[in-house]
Formats: sequence, structure tokens, C-alpha cells
Amino acid sequence: MTTAWRSLLFVPADRPRYVQKACASGADAVLLDLEDGVAASAKEAARAALADAVGQLRAAGLDVAVRINRPWRLAVCDFEAAMLPGVRAVVLPKVPSGEHVRACAEVVGELETERGLEPGSVALIALIETPSAVERVAEIARASDRLVALTLGVEDYAAAIGVPPSRDLLLGPASRLVNAARAAGVQAFGAAGSVASYRDLPALADELALARRLGFTASYAIHPDQVGTINAAFTPTEAEVERAQAVVDAYRAALDSGRGAVAVGGAMVDEPVYLQAVATLLRAGAVDPTDRGTSATLGR
Repeated sequence: MTTAWRSLLFVPADRPRYVQKACASGADAVLLDLEDGVAASAKEAARAALADAVGQLRAAGLDVAVRINRPWRLAVCDFEAAMLPGVRAVVLPKVPSGEHVRACAEVVGELETERGLEPGSVALIALIETPSAVERVAEIARASDRLVALTLGVEDYAAAIGVPPSRDLLLGPASRLVNAARAAGVQAFGAAGSVASYRDLPALADELALARRLGFTASYAIHPDQVGTINAAFTPTEAEVERAQAVVDAYRAALDSGRGAVAVGGAMVDEPVYLQAVATLLRAGAVDPTDRGTSATLGR
């Protein structure tokens, strides 16, 4: 599964009113939470509410993911509840190793077969939330073909270190996560900072601008008011699209004439610059990802 998600809105699965609001949030995907957003006493009710919530969100045209709990006794029950038609991904919290990802992928595969779901239709997203997981992030990123993205769980990571989340603390692990993700051919979701202050949208925009520069491609919202800011942060601007199209056109013309580089707007364009431009156009939906020239050049 590939995604063009920019925003994923967290919604506790046991809150029908929040699910209803999420339908009109403008988010690309809604992440129905069974973990931290749900009290221990409400876990069973949250699982029971999943089917109705998934149906509402899919009817509204939204993609759906589900975040499960980490302890295996809870996780197995969560998998049983979450493997529903319309669920595109399961988010794995506090992933400790590649072995854990592979075990979860095996469970998902068994449930797909048992329930008649399309094989491989349910993806996995791994939350990296501890110092030991950061040390093993490259292993985790390559653990399964089902894995489509890594995320740095900034609040849990900072708590494990023993200090508040700050850019000074998070920049290093965030960069390391993005590098591991891209080396494995998967995406990086999130930011190098906290998004907990949901009313401070200028601060959120600043965090997301850095996240995009680092190579993150999407982020999470904990409140619907954040969705517009997140979508804007991960959507190429009109000027960026125009510049990218000019680069692509000029570089392809140069190749046709036997040259490996060309000047565009006073800057030299060669293959790495061209690939960046193609990525911008893909992100903006301005090119067909099945185009033979594009896909061959990107090696996809």
C-alpha cells in the first residue's frame, strides 16, 4: 500500500461524537485510537465501536487506520477488532524491534486470510518511541513489506529520556528516523517536535515546516483545528509545482538532446535535482505515477 496522506487525525475509538466531527475535518486519514486516547476501563467498548466508526469514516471518503495497544494480551484483542473491511493500516506503538513488526505482520496476514480480505491490503505503521528503538530503527524499517511508514513518538521518547520534548532533543532522532525510512523505501510521518499545543497554530506551522525540510511527508493531528495547517504544510505550493514542472520539462529535453545537465532559472539541473522535482509533482498530484518515464527514472 502506498499513501498520499498529509494528515492523520487521532480520534479515540470510543467517542462517537468525535468520529462524527472527524468526517468533516478535511483530514486525509483518521487514526482510530485504542491505545493512549482510551482509558483502560474503556478498551473493550472502544473495540466494539470500531465497526461503526470505520463505516462512518469510509462513507465520508476518509481513509482509516487503527492504533492498537502494545501489551500482547491487549494487542491480540485489538487486531481481532481492527481487521475490518475499510481499514487501511494498523499503527503499532512502542515498537522495540524488527522481530516485533514481523510478528504483527504474521497476525495481520492470518486475519486477512480468515476474513476474506485482500492479501496485503492492511499496512503497518511503526511508532518509534524509545531510545532503544531509535538505535534499531534501520532494522525496524526493513522488517516487513507491510510496513509503509515510521513515526517518532515524540512525547514517549522525551519521557523515556527524562526531559520535555524540544527541538534540541528531537532533531537527531527525527533525522535518523527519516534516513532509515527512506533507505528502506518507506515514508516518515510526524515532526521533530510536539504537536500537543493544538491551539497554537503558528507554532505548529513552524514545526511542520522543519519536518518537511527534514523529509517527513505527513503528520498527525490531535484536534480537527490542526488539520488545515498540516495539509498546507505538506502540499507543494503553486510556485513549487511550477518550478518543478519547468525543471522536469527542461531536463527531459536536455536528455533527448544528449546532455546530462541544463540551466533552469539561473540554476544548474542534473539528475538529483530532477528527481526532487518529480517527487514534488507526484506529491502535488500533478503527474501520473504510472507514467513510464517518471517511474523508470525514480526506479520504482
